[in-house]
Amino acid sequence: MTEMIPPRVKKLWDKWNIRGIIILSLILQTILIFFAPSRRRTAKKLFLVLIWSAYLLADWAADYAVGQISDSQEEEAEKHSKNSELLAFWSPFLLLHLGGPDTITALALEDNELWNRHLFGLVCQALATVYVILLSIPNRLLTPTIIMLVGGVIKYVERTAALFSASLDKFKESMLQDPDPGANYAKLMEEYEAKRNMNMPTEVIMMEDPEEGREGKTPVRPEAKLTPLQVVQYAYKYYNIFKGLLVDLIFTIQERDESREFFDSLTAEEALRIIEVELGLIYDCLFTKAEILHNKTGVVFRFIALGCLVASLCLFMMTKKNQYDGFDVALTYALLICGIALDFIALLMFSVSDWTIARLRDLKDDLYEKDTWADGVLNWILDFKTLKWKRSNCSPDGHKVLSRNFFLRRWSEYIHAYNLIGFCLGIRPKRIHHTKGTIHRFFDQTIHILCIDTVINKTIRGTRQFGRFLTRLSKIDNQVMRTILLFLRLLGLLIYDFLDFFGIKDLVEEIRFTVSDRLTKELWEFIFQEVRLKHRFAEDQESSKDISSARGNWTLLEASRNKKEDGPDYAVLLRYVTEKDYDQSILLWHIATELFYQEQMKIKVTEKQELSNREFSKILSDYMMYLIIVQPTLMSAVSGIAKIRFVDTCAEAKDFFSRRNIYESKNEEENLVNEASRAILSVNTDVDPMAVKGDRCKSVFFDASVLAKEMRRLKDEGENMWEVVSKVWVEMLCYAAIHCSSQEHASQLSKGGELINFVWLLMTHFGLGDQFQVNRDDARAKLIVSK
Repeated sequence: MTEMIPPRVKKLWDKWNIRGIIILSLILQTILIFFAPSRRRTAKKLFLVLIWSAYLLADWAADYAVGQISDSQEEEAEKHSKNSELLAFWSPFLLLHLGGPDTITALALEDNELWNRHLFGLVCQALATVYVILLSIPNRLLTPTIIMLVGGVIKYVERTAALFSASLDKFKESMLQDPDPGANYAKLMEEYEAKRNMNMPTEVIMMEDPEEGREGKTPVRPEAKLTPLQVVQYAYKYYNIFKGLLVDLIFTIQERDESREFFDSLTAEEALRIIEVELGLIYDCLFTKAEILHNKTGVVFRFIALGCLVASLCLFMMTKKNQYDGFDVALTYALLICGIALDFIALLMFSVSDWTIARLRDLKDDLYEKDTWADGVLNWILDFKTLKWKRSNCSPDGHKVLSRNFFLRRWSEYIHAYNLIGFCLGIRPKRIHHTKGTIHRFFDQTIHILCIDTVINKTIRGTRQFGRFLTRLSKIDNQVMRTILLFLRLLGLLIYDFLDFFGIKDLVEEIRFTVSDRLTKELWEFIFQEVRLKHRFAEDQESSKDISSARGNWTLLEASRNKKEDGPDYAVLLRYVTEKDYDQSILLWHIATELFYQEQMKIKVTEKQELSNREFSKILSDYMMYLIIVQPTLMSAVSGIAKIRFVDTCAEAKDFFSRRNIYESKNEEENLVNEASRAILSVNTDVDPMAVKGDRCKSVFFDASVLAKEMRRLKDEGENMWEVVSKVWVEMLCYAAIHCSSQEHASQLSKGGELINFVWLLMTHFGLGDQFQVNRDDARAKLIVSK
């Protein structure tokens, strides 16, 4: 019987399988240490797939290689081959690789909960490595092998300890303070009863906490603009206070008041700088070894592990290697040198990280104390990561957009967009503030050099020629044309079914119809001012909850109260907020905003603020739709049956566009959306659409048309309609931010971060939410005897 695998292939595999896996493991470690930190900077699916693949393959490769080495040791011993000594020397390197780089310990939050599995794996792999070493005795490389074993065990223990400390139970336990039994109630009441029995006039009074008297005596921040070092220091301070958000801890009213007072004194840009550092610290704590390494024990063991690599290299260099295979010797040198190089790179990242800087320099007690030379050096280092703004060409004046170098970003700096009408028409949303960074310019230049643009142009011209050929053919023989069109339609259905069968249709559509736009300084300032305005009305816990639960109604009521005598009454829009589910409101306002936006685009507006408010409304509308549809896990706490409503609404929209021949229109994409919007608004909606369709259909397509017509009417009566709409969208964003799960917010940090994460932390710093204690005073009881 013929063998399935030829003997030559088997022999080649037996010779190179261990070497190949060792090389693969080293490559994967290199990929992870260089590219894993960029997880916080991008949400690109292909990049995240690369990290996901490298993370999973790294563990598999190391496990597989240890097993292969163990199996081959007996064969090498029978041959009395000296190669078994090198194989034994390689096994601790695999333990080192299983420890993983400092830049990634967990791919997702769920990995931290599996720390006990990693602990069990540590024991098993250590025993397997020891077994391989024992089989190789007598071994001239025994000393460097044992030294490497120590280094590998340290690395693996670091990873297991990082996972353990980031698991939610342990994380919550580390946040708990020492038990406070409070005042000795029994002793106090015994003294009270004794004095009353002696007929002494006695009473128990409550004394205020002396800490309360200190409030307001010291400034909360320096008068000058915050330096990069101060930004990191304040971020580290509030990270240590509010990291309990991740495990739903309750904060004191004193912590709330201090945070509110500090953030109320900041500018919008300073708040953004502090929050992005704070979110970065949360990411490091949950997904890297930062929490383990940034203490005395971690530093000591890190230098021990590096010393083990250096010592092993020196001992290996002094060993005679003439009996070993030349390639194996070169591979061993590569393992040692690359291991040392990667550790030095990790040490460099460690030295300039926000953690190290924050722990090296504490906040000054005297805010007006001059900076030292050390402060100047640290400010210079951190200045590379400071926010950079670039003027966009979105309008004559333009907005300032975030434009940092990719490798200096602390998050993705993008706001994503997903448009329902565009999706139904097969059109992606248009970028408003796109600026080409270094990577984009590199790819554009590469395309130009390789003449790819010429190939694309020729392809487009060829497609047009083919289209004209089909047109001529249809005039000659309609039967042939119908056959070709039927074939193309069947091919499209086959591709669609193929994607649907493997469950990637939704993913492909998300990638196709989602675009990323830059965050503008003006938009962040607008959101910051709205949140700061609302926090001033949150004087107690009840009012704070009311404001946090507002999803457009607070803005509409305020606009109605502040209207002029002959101005529009915005309260008529309340029923589209208070009488609807949250996900239903999002869909309604999204479609209505798009219809209103398309109609108003044709009207020339000279006032800059109105242009900005119109743009803010469009961006936030598309962003909220992106969150509801593309990020259902993040929005699971508030999304309801958004997917069902979305599918039904799209079905009704596509049916309407088909009956109105919108798909056959010859207009360009931008004009096609405008044409579709005009067609929707032209439908008579005197009868309530819900009364006609009933409850079975969840579509809100024509209900949104009614809302858009209300917006148009109110716009004709006043000038502030876009301002009201933009503020409603900020409220909807704030509602989602504060009501979404804190764990989901943290999980999103490993995928580039989102604007909603910043709004979540901003609202918490302003004391908006239900995670604060109700009692304001920390009073102390005292027994008083009257004379």
